[in-house]
Amino acid sequence: MSLEKDIQQEVFRNHYQKATVNIIYTANWLNEHIKNYLLEDDVTPQQYNILRILRGSKKPLSTLQIRERMLDKMSDTSRIVDRLILKGWAEKTICRTDKRLVDVVITDNGLDLLKNLDQKDQLIDNTLAKLNVKEVELLNVLLDKIREKGE
Repeated sequence: MSLEKDIQQEVFRNHYQKATVNIIYTANWLNEHIKNYLLEDDVTPQQYNILRILRGSKKPLSTLQIRERMLDKMSDTSRIVDRLILKGWAEKTICRTDKRLVDVVITDNGLDLLKNLDQKDQLIDNTLAKLNVKEVELLNVLLDKIREKGE
């Protein structure tokens, strides 16, 4: 379905405006699509993102380090980590180098949850199945180019 039909807007100021609206609309559509896969395990996309960050880290991370790596920079990292702790998927430890700080690590329960969610990776990948590999590669290049900082 076309963007115009989906949002019931026939005219855009120019191609740049349409592309911007299309990116925002598609990002929200993808987020909702992925949310549906995570919903049955009672995991939000932000929680999923943090658990993957923790699993990929070789050492405990502070909430600031987690926030730097998150996809959603606007989220309240501390609050999300607290919910992961309540669910038993992460835990806080005292930082070894600075006793005033707290580090976050993934628990065995969190690792087990991710192992189950890993089985859904193909379902999530299938979201882009209408694109061939070359198109997906080009899409990645274009999206990276949009985010490049001006010099």
